[in-house]
Amino acid sequence: MRIISDLNLPKDFILQDIKTEPIAKAQIEAMRSLTDSYESLFSKRARLYKELGLKEKSLSEDDYKNYILEHYTFLKRPVVIYNNKIFIGNSKKMVEAAKFAIHEK
Repeated sequence: MRIISDLNLPKDFILQDIKTEPIAKAQIEAMRSLTDSYESLFSKRARLYKELGLKEKSLSEDDYKNYILEHYTFLKRPVVIYNNKIFIGNSKKMVEAAKFAIHEK
């Protein structure tokens, strides 16, 4: 919520709570089309990542996609899509880039 507040999003921005409204296959595929891989959308900080021993496995792009679709915690957040650009994660650099893209004049 802090990052969303910091971004100062326009009123018409659509927010999706992925806990209550899971990501659809078409949405994850659209996100993938804007980035280099499903792995870039995947959170390796998710508790389930460790619990399922995924660190020790060699995951394919399909595996990353399916895990994200299976449980929301596997999606690196936040994901901001604006003008066909995608911003993934909460690093300061990524948040600043998203903020600049949204508010550039």
